[in-house]
Amino acid sequence: QVQLVESGGGLVQAGGSLRLSCAASGRTFSNYNMGWFRQAPGKEREFVAAISWFNGRTYYADSVKGRFTISRDNAKNAVYLQMSSLKPEDTAMYYCAVDRSMVPTTTGADWDYWGQGTQVTVSS
Repeated sequence: QVQLVESGGGLVQAGGSLRLSCAASGRTFSNYNMGWFRQAPGKEREFVAAISWFNGRTYYADSVKGRFTISRDNAKNAVYLQMSSLKPEDTAMYYCAVDRSMVPTTTGADWDYWGQGTQVTVSS
């Protein structure tokens, strides 16, 4: 059974940093894309970042480019999201996801498995 467990969320002041982690279990994920999405209250879920299993290429939403960095550790079946220069508009529930397509997409419905989420709150 596939399980994704996020951690590392919390309350931080604007301009601060957080590092999210996602531990995956239930199979080997070296041939899965791994990514992060977020959903703020009253808003739709949106793509944040992804990293390809095929070539390690990374993808970012324009809103986080230059501030967030996604990475993965295949030996640990884990994906990370280093978030810096955080803004109040980054406040959301952050979800880890995995999928087996050749190229990661920004469409949540294309992703196969999801975690339960970790809350990030950025105060102004």
